[in-house]
Amino acid sequence: MKYCGELENLLNLDRSLSHLGVFVAYTAIWTEEIRRVEFEEEIEELVKYVKSRYTLESVKNDPVFRAYRDFFWRMGIDPTKTRPSSEALVRRCLRNSFPRVSAVVDAGNIASATTGVPIGLYDMSASSPPYTLTLSRGGEVFNPIGGGSEVLPRGVPILADSGGVVMHLYPHRDCVETAIRDSTTEVFVLGAGVPGVDRARVAEAVRRVYELLSSANWKWCGRVVVKESSR
Repeated sequence: MKYCGELENLLNLDRSLSHLGVFVAYTAIWTEEIRRVEFEEEIEELVKYVKSRYTLESVKNDPVFRAYRDFFWRMGIDPTKTRPSSEALVRRCLRNSFPRVSAVVDAGNIASATTGVPIGLYDMSASSPPYTLTLSRGGEVFNPIGGGSEVLPRGVPILADSGGVVMHLYPHRDCVETAIRDSTTEVFVLGAGVPGVDRARVAEAVRRVYELLSSANWKWCGRVVVKESSR
């Protein structure tokens, strides 16, 4: 893949984020032949694992989910109404309603629910690398999956591509422009880290996405890059 040689420079964190203590783990994966794959066995094992560890009442007290909830509060988001995506997936496991979307999305969801880390998946052919994680200046337009266009206020953590497309509101919403499709063959995999979450856990979540998809002949750059904003 052409991006593997420049993986370190594929995403930059702006200094404006340094006071938030956020960090990311990421890699790039690709396939030359789209194959159908279902993860029913993996999902069954995941549901068993989740039910052995959590209840609907206790899940919010898990240290990892608590860290993301605390970050949401800090960003002015009520996590009792808009839950961290990883926690929402665990709650769906507890209700026996884990989603099935596509091989790539399902792999991301399994990795996210297993580790507690929100995972972002972006079609690289529909975006313009390199990417930048920064704070919105105000006035940017965001087109979320499953919702109408929004004009962002100043100071929102966002992931944007080189063309100015707002791909992601960190760490919980993705845009329609770079969403994974059935025809997607190049994927940027992002693990969202916040204070209180171990860096190795976030990197493992990203690696897990590739490991799941390797059974369908997906390839990757062979490593996960971890970055944080510097002052």
